[in-house]
Amino acid sequence: MSRLSARLNDLKAQNRAALVTYVMACDPNQSTSQAMLDGLPGAGADIIELGMPFTDPMADGPAIQASALRALASGGSVKVCLEMVKAFRRKNQTTPLVLMGYYNPIYAWGAEQFCTDAAAAGVDGLIVVDLPPEEVDELLPYAKAAGIDFIFLTTPTSDDVRLPVILEKASGFVYYVSIAGITGTKAASTDHVGQAVELIRRHTDLPICVGFGIRSREQAAELARIADGVVIGSVIVDLLAKGDTVVALALVRDIADGIINARA
Repeated sequence: MSRLSARLNDLKAQNRAALVTYVMACDPNQSTSQAMLDGLPGAGADIIELGMPFTDPMADGPAIQASALRALASGGSVKVCLEMVKAFRRKNQTTPLVLMGYYNPIYAWGAEQFCTDAAAAGVDGLIVVDLPPEEVDELLPYAKAAGIDFIFLTTPTSDDVRLPVILEKASGFVYYVSIAGITGTKAASTDHVGQAVELIRRHTDLPICVGFGIRSREQAAELARIADGVVIGSVIVDLLAKGDTVVALALVRDIADGIINARA
């Protein structure tokens, strides 16, 4: 069983949702980013998404677009991202780590070699935002061969016809994008998310993690009563823009506490 499946199964047995945290590699620089990455498990992150810097993050809002530009300006790259994963794994062998990004840098690296190198570094999953199910066979076979879960996004427009197509090749968990828009903007209502999660559950037994627009302990706790995981990203990235890992980790601790107590 993969680290990702093991962690989610363990949390299910505890009757609580996962806290999934997103940070961009090398934002605002490699040392600050590494410190944040290394500190997340202790602050309560159950699963970590590490963003791969890219020049055109089209699914992301202003906060993560700016973080990508800061990361690139500080020397961020896929190579450095994998070096950061290796450094993280020297201290932590249990927390699942998922790389999130876009296909162009992976294509430039070489799909098969990238998956081999990512697995060797200690990567557990991939989210490739701009690679739809119809085109995923460019990368998916190499990810599977390397033991890396491939996580797909579903959205408010994913219906009973589209969901089986998206979920057929998914593993790890399903990432439900709770708004029809970019990251870090408005948040969906709890009722809307509940209906969407019920719809997705009719098509898969995989855990469902909800993201986009979640910025507070209260929002996270509400969604933790509905979904198997809650993803926070832009609110962390906004704090890291100032280079302050202490405040960012304090926010993660507060949200983690809210999620832990959400079903109590």
